[in-house]
Parts: sequence; C-alpha cells; structure tokens
Amino acid sequence: MKKTLYTLVALLFTQLTFAQDINKIITKEYVDRLIKTLSSDEMEGRGLYSPGIEKAASFIESEFKAIGLKPLDGETGFRQSFEIEGKPAFNVAGMIPGKSKAAELVIFSGHYDHLGIVKGDLQDSIANGADDDASGITAMIALAKYYKKLNNNERTLIFVAFTAEEIGGFGSKHFSKKLNPDHVVAMFNIEMIGKESKFGKNTAFITGFDKSDFGKILQKNLVGTEFTFHPDPYIRQNLFYRSDNATLAALGVPAHTISTDQIDTDAFYHTVKDEYSTLDTQNILATIKAIAKSAITIIKGTDTPGRIPRLVESHD
Repeated sequence: MKKTLYTLVALLFTQLTFAQDINKIITKEYVDRLIKTLSSDEMEGRGLYSPGIEKAASFIESEFKAIGLKPLDGETGFRQSFEIEGKPAFNVAGMIPGKSKAAELVIFSGHYDHLGIVKGDLQDSIANGADDDASGITAMIALAKYYKKLNNNERTLIFVAFTAEEIGGFGSKHFSKKLNPDHVVAMFNIEMIGKESKFGKNTAFITGFDKSDFGKILQKNLVGTEFTFHPDPYIRQNLFYRSDNATLAALGVPAHTISTDQIDTDAFYHTVKDEYSTLDTQNILATIKAIAKSAITIIKGTDTPGRIPRLVESHD
C-alpha cells in the first residue's frame, strides 16, 4: 500500500513539475510571436524561390541560434541547400546531440513553404499559410526550445523546417538522402494544428496510426492528462502520404504526422484567408505541450516504436 501511494505521489509530482516547467518555457506570448511572424504579410506567403521564403528561413535560423541548437553533422550552418530543377532551395535544420544513445535520431519537423502570392480577391492576394504550416513550424521551434532547456535527451534530436512540401515534398526527400533511415527511431511531423479537431478540445490525430505503435506510446505518456491522440479520421484524403513524413515512412521509419485540421470542411485551406486571425492559439499551445510530454520516453530512449514495413513512396 505504501509503495503504491509512493508511486502515485511521485507520478503526480512529475506531472506537476512538467506542467510548471513547460508553462514557463512555452508561453502564449512566445507562440504568438513565432506564428505571427511566420504568417505575416512581410513573408509574402513563403512561396518557393521568393524573397518571402528567404525571410522565413532567416527567421527560423535566428530562432535556432537563440535556442542553442547545433548544425547537422556535415553542415556548416542551419541551411541544408540543394537544387530543384536547377534552382536553389534549402531546408533549415538543427540538432541537440544525444547522450548515451547519440547515434539514434528523433526528428521533429514541419514545412515552412506555402503558396506565396496567388490570385485572391480584390483586397488580398497573399496566401499567408498561418495554419499550413506556420503552426507546425511554430510547434517545432517551441519543442526545440523546451527540449534544449530540459537537457535530458539520450537520443539525438533533429529539428527541421522543410521546403517545397507544397510542390511534392522535395525538401523531405533531400533530407532523407542525407541520413541513414535505419538510425531514425521516430519522426514527429507536425502540420496544421491551429484549429480544434473533430474530436473536440485537447485532441489531435495521428496519420498512419495503425502502421506502428508510435501513437500508442504517445497516448500512454499522456495518461492522467486531458489530452488524447486519435487515429486519422480522414482516410479517404490519404494524408499519411501527403506530408513530409511520407518519404521516411516509405523507408521503414515510424514517421507520422500530427494534426488537428478538419480537412474535409476547412474553408481556409489553401486560400488567402488562412491567416493568424483564424487560429485558436490555445489549441496550438495544448497540442505542442501534449507532443512535448508524449515524446518524453522516446527521446529518453526508454521507448522505441516498431518499424513500418518498407513502402512504395506515394507523395502527392
């Protein structure tokens, strides 16, 4: 009885400590600043090859530097440069080296490109991409800040903002060629978490939930909290293969996308109306904190998701 009581008290203390720490590190003001900057008109919709995407990349680099991330092995800076049909493109990536299991990699990602300047209405032609995917990039940066402060990752953590997702996932395809997929333990790709999911408050869904035990591990770590992860309810939309997790998933990595978007009814998706004013900041905060807590055993090396059978890549 005493042992059981001690265990319960220890668990409660851990959860309270986690809540206090994360609430100081990831604040509403911090999240607001990130997402407002990334989705501002100044970024011109972050269209590929545009001055706006250059500004967005520079902003992400500055945040990585302020957090104290290191460039990836073999890179001199945070930009991972390559070409798409002869034109320059770049992911922005940094890392926190692991301790006892440094060769094992855990990836947190989102895509920072969007549609740019489009044919809109008479008042607006900038597709700001606040939810798609400034919300995911905001989460990725906030998680980098949190885990750097926590400083207890046994595995190496990689944080990457992919480019060219909107035209075929070229950023994530290039990234996957630069590492050994067998060394990647898990990938948390985050896309469109700016609005409440169809399951209600404090919920999100995971694409490809049934393809590995990734989701079950995350949900196990959330026992005792208000937040729950659900399987992807939009199977017909084929979302598992439509984001930057697809390339590594095809190579056997338990790579999944976390989202809250009601994609079948989202009137702002891929329009000039996808702006900060349409977002629910509390939803973003709750989702970031849930990911932070749910990933703890994976980054500490005590949980390892099962591999996904190697697939034929099918990226829209």
